[in-house]
Amino acid sequence: MNLAVFALRKRTLMVVITLLLVGIGMVSFQGLGRLEDPTFTIKTALIVTRYPGASPLEVEEEVTDRIEEAIKSMGQVKEIYSTSSEGVSFVYVDMKDRFKSRELPQIWDELRRKISDIQNRLPPGAGPSIVNDDFGDVYGQFFAITGKDYTYAQLKEFGDYLKKELLLCEDVAKIDFWGTRQEAVYIEFQRSKLAELGLSLEQVGRILHSQNLVQQSGRVDVDTEYMRITSTGEFKNEIMIADLLVGGAGGLIRLGDIAEIYRGYTDPPRNIMRYNGQPAIGMGISTIDGGNVITMGKSVKQKLADLKEKLPDDIELNIIYYQSDIVTESVNAFLLNLVEALVIVIVLLMLFMGWQSGLLIGIILLLTILGTFIGMSLMSIDLHKISLGALILALGMLVDNAIVIADGILVRMQRGKKPEDAAKTVVQENQWPLFGATIVSILSFAAIGYAPGDVGEFCRSLFQVIAISLLMSWILAVTITPLFCVWFLKVRESDFKAAPYDRPWFRFYRRMLHYCIKHWTLTGIVTVVLLVTAIIGFGRIPQSFFPNATQRYFYVNLWKPQGTHISHTSRDLDDIQKHLSTMDGIKNITSFVGEGAMRFILSYSYQSPNAAYGQLLVEVDEYREIDRLIRQTNQYLETNFPDSEPYCLKIVNGPPVPYLVELRFRGPDIQVLKSLSDKALDIMQATANIRDIRTDWRQMVRVIRPEFSETQARRIGVTRQDLATALQWNFNGIAVGLYRENDELLPIITRPPESERTSVDNLSNIQVWSSLAGTFVPIRQVITGIHPEWEWPLIQRREQQRAVTVRCNPVQGLADPLRNQIKEQIEAIVLPPGYTMEWAGEHKESVEGREPLKKIFPLCLLCMFVTVVWLFNSIRRPLIIFLTVPLSLVGITAGLLVTNLAFGFMAILGFLGLSGMLIKNAIVLIEQIEIFLSQGIAPYKAILDASVSRMRPVVMASGTTILGMAPLMFDPLFSSMAVTIMGGLFAATFLTLIIVPVLYSLMYAIKAETRFL
Repeated sequence: MNLAVFALRKRTLMVVITLLLVGIGMVSFQGLGRLEDPTFTIKTALIVTRYPGASPLEVEEEVTDRIEEAIKSMGQVKEIYSTSSEGVSFVYVDMKDRFKSRELPQIWDELRRKISDIQNRLPPGAGPSIVNDDFGDVYGQFFAITGKDYTYAQLKEFGDYLKKELLLCEDVAKIDFWGTRQEAVYIEFQRSKLAELGLSLEQVGRILHSQNLVQQSGRVDVDTEYMRITSTGEFKNEIMIADLLVGGAGGLIRLGDIAEIYRGYTDPPRNIMRYNGQPAIGMGISTIDGGNVITMGKSVKQKLADLKEKLPDDIELNIIYYQSDIVTESVNAFLLNLVEALVIVIVLLMLFMGWQSGLLIGIILLLTILGTFIGMSLMSIDLHKISLGALILALGMLVDNAIVIADGILVRMQRGKKPEDAAKTVVQENQWPLFGATIVSILSFAAIGYAPGDVGEFCRSLFQVIAISLLMSWILAVTITPLFCVWFLKVRESDFKAAPYDRPWFRFYRRMLHYCIKHWTLTGIVTVVLLVTAIIGFGRIPQSFFPNATQRYFYVNLWKPQGTHISHTSRDLDDIQKHLSTMDGIKNITSFVGEGAMRFILSYSYQSPNAAYGQLLVEVDEYREIDRLIRQTNQYLETNFPDSEPYCLKIVNGPPVPYLVELRFRGPDIQVLKSLSDKALDIMQATANIRDIRTDWRQMVRVIRPEFSETQARRIGVTRQDLATALQWNFNGIAVGLYRENDELLPIITRPPESERTSVDNLSNIQVWSSLAGTFVPIRQVITGIHPEWEWPLIQRREQQRAVTVRCNPVQGLADPLRNQIKEQIEAIVLPPGYTMEWAGEHKESVEGREPLKKIFPLCLLCMFVTVVWLFNSIRRPLIIFLTVPLSLVGITAGLLVTNLAFGFMAILGFLGLSGMLIKNAIVLIEQIEIFLSQGIAPYKAILDASVSRMRPVVMASGTTILGMAPLMFDPLFSSMAVTIMGGLFAATFLTLIIVPVLYSLMYAIKAETRFL
């Protein structure tokens, strides 16, 4: 079957198909979704269980351990890790990488059932557990609502109005808020007043609770109408609360006469947000699954513009992060890179193949790209960094097939053959070898296409786009290309030559190849020396995972000493914000105190609630200035906040790794873990180029421990619960009811005035209610003393074992050299029986990312080998071809060392793809040798003639790939991949043109003969 014969016979059909390809391709391009980065499913759920009053140790043993045990029985679980802190348990569960996003809802349902079943085994007062499976939701449009002289409640009311309107926009999934403050109604009693009246907190609470309950009051049949009965008396406002009568047998008194009643906010707040120093609340908008981010962004902008007249002038909706704008900017930048690469490839072709051939192949290349857009549309592949990067990467490979066909037709036409005959002959000889070579190229990228996990999901479109485009390039090369050559490729009579390769560079290559084959021992020695040198040099190249992104944002994370009140953390963060706002190049600063922000980008690393934690999201004018700004920020933080643990981070491509170097000790005893972690900390602190040294258990905190006397308390009718209630009421207050206001439910909280609750000195003045005596008694009658104790505030666990993680970052440079620097000392730490040590951080993520490739690529390599065996029906020829692959290491090592880039995950993908390119070049060369041999040409002459005839297509194919990838060298995500392919292909192409013929002559015992020069 000769596809060129079909194409030449059905010329009208080919023209129609070409026009359809152009039209549908352009329409498909316009309809493709736009994203900055490809999405990957976060297969993590968070189970939060509150246990008020419990210590971290009690939370761990009584709540966390039982929840982890229940989760562990699920076969889908990959990893469980948890944090037990005062009064709350956070359990994170990661599902195995092999599960797809469509399978997760069913898995989350099973998780909920497991958690529900365990509730009756939790201690009294604990739970209910809340399962958050929306942990990975991304709120790509992130706003800060601010307004001078507006309260948090007013800002929230404004946000609620916007929410109702914006939920109507196209592709909006949901809208959530961050940093809102819960309003409350406070009733403040003086302790002495309660004691004087003999009113217990329980009495007051019972009255307030029952007064505002919603209760069914019955129905009655009135004539034919069945009417509902409901009484009045519920609280309509704070005045009605003040008018409430309280008391007992001794008489009643108006609540407002013995207490101050006012509206405020719950204290302390869970979290605090500021935008450029102004109090704010955050509003995040997420996109529906399969929605278009840009469409949603435009829809939201249009709605906000329509609402502008109705919105107050003094309330501002500030943009923190607007994903659709950033996506548009990113995609446009990559499209510009694609156009630049396209122009480079076409110009190169026109320079070295003549303007006719170059322009013709350039047109075929454009058709291939348009066909790829159709395939992307059918497979729902969006335009983003990875898919567009794949197109740029594929550009050079896409012209390979067309170059072989066009060059072959041109040479035969120059020898005097008719265009139609030349086209049929060339396609007949090359269509299946090119098909096999194309399949090999696709298989070289298949490992990432079928790799499970976040990394595989993140990079999968790279394989998909390359597979679509390469198949399209082969189809067009054997159909449209010969037709266009027949129509448009013209050869002047002066160009007719019996020997088209009788030119200086062809003659030089022929003589050099003859010399290398004749002196094959010297050729082999030189090749082995180059390869060994490259292997040694490769050992000096640092390893990495994913590079930083080019986002115009960076984070400033601040950890105050554990146990710090959120107000102190907020004050320090405010000071940092004020200083940073004076630095050149900083545009906006958003502060988040108490926990991590909403996940506004997929790679955001959320920090669970902690009053000692704060984060600044800093927006800059130019991302290239971030390194300078981070250095200046670090200097300021180290000088002015010596008691804190600050560190700055850039936004990363791919899965987040907040601390680049981590090691983790696991075992049962806290003190042993502390000793092991201290040894690791000492090693890190004694090593140069290390910063951000810490553990995830942080510091121990002091706890005030009143010594409860059971004997004394029983005599006067006081229980331990009475003591706990008195302490809670005196320092934080107790919620005793609800106040309903429209759709809001405000807690009613009773507590003493500020002067009686803010100082620990008031502890000795606390009065405890005695149910036996019917009055308050001094706290000293039920306790024997007060003393502080130390406890661990955070108990971390991994796989149901206590685990402490020691962390650090390099001051400059990459993580891998730093890890190697301390590796020997760390691994020399003696571990007691029952304790383990493992590396985490970037090393673990990198290993987990590469592990699937190690499992899948050998299978792909086998399929590639079988494909080549099928092509040649031989074992020796495929062996020759595959022996050329290691030669690329020469160029890879040189390229990465010269550019000072790391061999990261993207570089690995580049190497895998490079192997397919080299095999394809070798296939084309050996196939031509076989063709000449089948025509009866002498073996040695066949080797020389085939090598010379394939030199231009091979060099041109490699040259277009190398120069076409030049724009990617300046993108941090693709730079290492680009250098790997460019360097490896440059060196290996020239070595292949020598080594393949040399190996062929050795394998088949073909001796060099000077007469064929």
